[in-house]
Amino acid sequence: MLLDPAVTDLNAGGFGPLPRRVFDRVTALRASLACGPMNFLLRDVPALLWEARERLAAFVGGDPHNLAFTTNVTEAVNLIASALPLAAPGEILLTDQEYTPMRWCWERAAKRQGLLVRTFRLPAEPADPDEIVQAAAAAMSPRTRLFFFSHVVSSTGLILPARRVCDEARRLGITTVVDGAQAPGFTEVNVADLGCDFYAGSGHKWLLAPSGVGFLYFGAGTEDSLWPLQVSWAFQPRPRSGQLDRRDRFGSTPRLRQFECEGTRDLCPWLAVPEAIAFQAALGHLAIRARMRELAGFARRRLTGWRGLAPATPDHPALSGAMTAFRLPAGTNAAKLRDGLWERFRIEAAVIERTDHAMIRVSTHFYNTEAEVERLAEALKELLGRECR
Repeated sequence: MLLDPAVTDLNAGGFGPLPRRVFDRVTALRASLACGPMNFLLRDVPALLWEARERLAAFVGGDPHNLAFTTNVTEAVNLIASALPLAAPGEILLTDQEYTPMRWCWERAAKRQGLLVRTFRLPAEPADPDEIVQAAAAAMSPRTRLFFFSHVVSSTGLILPARRVCDEARRLGITTVVDGAQAPGFTEVNVADLGCDFYAGSGHKWLLAPSGVGFLYFGAGTEDSLWPLQVSWAFQPRPRSGQLDRRDRFGSTPRLRQFECEGTRDLCPWLAVPEAIAFQAALGHLAIRARMRELAGFARRRLTGWRGLAPATPDHPALSGAMTAFRLPAGTNAAKLRDGLWERFRIEAAVIERTDHAMIRVSTHFYNTEAEVERLAEALKELLGRECR
């Protein structure tokens, strides 16, 4: 791992560092692009791009013909929100735990299409997945046109029972869009089995792929429902392109290429995805998740009650993984705490400001250690006094 030895990085939920072999691979690809751009783009990229698509689709349990690469989840969700027509009047339903820019995204879409945005409260401390499913089902109504929710809640690491929630929505004819920004590499993902209409995921967090790796997965029957936001050369399929949903000579399909071809862009991060998957496969995906859960358990035991911290992430194994959030004591100055962790201790950990309370989120990937959690505990011992109140 390319880790700065002077930094305690407990924030893979924000951005994962790169394994050296992934860095070397994307750097080598960029060298090929730099020294022979046309040869690389025209002759090398097609096979490499299809291989990357196949490997990522297999990793997330989907069909490569339904997976379009994007720069990130934000791009994928904005594409859906800007291009998907919804019947008005009606509403777009969100949980109260969605990532703020994504909420803004759907508020804009609703305003443009004459809809309302309604949120419902997720159970604060659910005892089991049933509570979440019941809350989601109760919030849906005949007016609900689309339901957007996170597979893994960014602020707390809460894992939602995505398949069961999508089942409830499908029963009412509601379109489902799942924000999977935190899910690949964090928990098991099988997009084909979820039954959602659209799934947006990222690779730069727990998968440890380069920045610039995201994807949009089209559920069965949704292939014709979106137009690309940008018109480029792929908008009109070229002669001999073949069937819309079969592999073409560009390493895509004519339909997917309409979304991926946005003019000149750096494709190298996408092409390095197989290296990121292979890196963790060599260590063992199950072994990695076991270690992540072990570290998360240690962080929970070590920090619960420490200087007034209270866990905000359920302990149920189906609802939690490698991110554990703790409510900070009332009156904590979140900005001062964030700055103090970095400036005095060189610790990267997400400090989240909410209207009801501030939290600190501890992300523990396999490369972290118990000693780093101890270092955080000692830093909090000093900072959660008068200094950050």
